[in-house]
Amino acid sequence: MTTLLISHPACVDHIVPSGHPERPERMRAVEEALAAEQFQNLAREQAPMADGDIVSLAHPLEYFEAIREASPSEGMVRIDADTSMSPGSFEAALRCAGGAVLAVDEVMTGKAANAFVATRPPGHHAETAKPMGFCFFNNAAIAARYAQKKHGIERAAIVDFDVHHGNGSQDIFWADKTVLYSSTHEMPLYPGTGAIGERGEFDTIVNAPLRAGDGGDQFREAFETVILPRLRRFSPDLIIISAGFDAHTRDPLANLNLVEADYAWVTKKLMDVADETAKGRVVSLLEGGYDLQGLARSVAAHVTALMRG
Repeated sequence: MTTLLISHPACVDHIVPSGHPERPERMRAVEEALAAEQFQNLAREQAPMADGDIVSLAHPLEYFEAIREASPSEGMVRIDADTSMSPGSFEAALRCAGGAVLAVDEVMTGKAANAFVATRPPGHHAETAKPMGFCFFNNAAIAARYAQKKHGIERAAIVDFDVHHGNGSQDIFWADKTVLYSSTHEMPLYPGTGAIGERGEFDTIVNAPLRAGDGGDQFREAFETVILPRLRRFSPDLIIISAGFDAHTRDPLANLNLVEADYAWVTKKLMDVADETAKGRVVSLLEGGYDLQGLARSVAAHVTALMRG
């Protein structure tokens, strides 16, 4: 078995206003990084489009319909202060969700050892019925629910190391004892959630906020002392990574100082837990990362670790 890379050209067709950080060039940077010789052994598949039934695993069907209705036939429409749609946005968002569930299928059936889904727009800010923060559908949440419904797993864990807290994932699983959501993130920072005391109704929300200026030492300590022990106790059947690379020291949207080695380290640590509790099953979904060089190098480190390199 090998690592599976899932992507789709339609993800470039989600056009954003000039100067917006979540831009199509992010996809091109990732594609160029993963075209290197060291990644020639990756299995590669195109992300299918999810349908309303898949999206409604984590969102009301009415919400899916509302996003579809908001999709313009030309030009651009603003959904919230920093989230907009172009004619290609709806398909791109459906490819993200479709790629996430394809990854679950391939990993759960043993066709792939693990998977990285390189798509955009990201998803972890999308709440139950609210798009925000560049996000329309919560791909990690959809993947977790799908793994439970389609493959019958009991416990899924979402581990989010994006620099921004995944308020959407926390919202969706706040009262769900079968899904653990854990996050490191800079605080205070958008969207303002993610305090240590936010623990959910069943103590399955685990927040380990970092302060502006923190780097790899503090990040690794947060994982070693807070997230990894809780993850092991929860004993998930599948680990889903919300893999945002905007905590990189080069990133313009935040003030943490991670480098590529930190992403390789955390990936290997999560794979160790997956080996112990989940038969090695890991599905990683691209979230943020807005400096193109930092993004490309971090993705390369992350995928190399997934390949057990």
